[in-house]
Amino acid sequence: MELTGRVVVLTGAAHGIGAAMARRFAAEGAAGVVVSDVDAAGAGRVADEIAAAGGRAVAVTADATSKTDLKVLVATARAEFGRLDVFCANAGAAFGTGVHAADEQWQRSWEINVMQHVHAAQVVLPAMLARGEGYLLITASGAGLLGIPGDAPYSVTKHAAVGLAEWLAITYRPRGVRVSALCPLGVRTALLEPGIAAGHPAALAIAAAAPLIEPDDVAEAVVRGLGTEEFLILPHESVREAFARKAGAVDAWIDEMAVQGG
Repeated sequence: MELTGRVVVLTGAAHGIGAAMARRFAAEGAAGVVVSDVDAAGAGRVADEIAAAGGRAVAVTADATSKTDLKVLVATARAEFGRLDVFCANAGAAFGTGVHAADEQWQRSWEINVMQHVHAAQVVLPAMLARGEGYLLITASGAGLLGIPGDAPYSVTKHAAVGLAEWLAITYRPRGVRVSALCPLGVRTALLEPGIAAGHPAALAIAAAAPLIEPDDVAEAVVRGLGTEEFLILPHESVREAFARKAGAVDAWIDEMAVQGG
């Protein structure tokens, strides 16, 4: 799907990857961009940047885990720009904890990294199916394909996000709705860099797996991936080879990851 003339909604778009995608979509000629985040000021800054560059954008304060708020985003897109073509469920969370993470951390990881995408699909699919066209982009992680030592809730829920995206693609691609899973490794964002600075095992493992890239690099990969409508969008091409290697020798892969986590 080409982005020119399309209307796009993004969650988690005040900073990092989400903000980079919002700016890039506008630069690609999107007819309108709905920039949403729990950080109202941050979302407003991104929308203002897009407008200053000649694009059309509106900021909406929204909690990506709330189906009610997601419905508001869809309604806003239609009210402001007349339609909705692409929904990017991008908000995410990581706590850097193991299997003994607090119940609240497991629950929050599940709500943001999985149920956000479930609710987004529930909200956007009816209209997209009625039109026979639409795109749902789920921001997962390379950790959702390869695993990551040191952060159990993140690894588990990102695997679930990839699994959900795959199910949606299998079910709805024949009916015109495209679905992609965005799976980067290390990106220079506030989600990762503090963990690297603190020497956290999960953050260090991600940083060691592939060179860190910028959010703008991810946005570039997304534009290419949406253009070709490929299911896995991999800003780090090395993830493709590593994923194939894991599939071919799972026990060896587990041993390798265990050494990294040690």
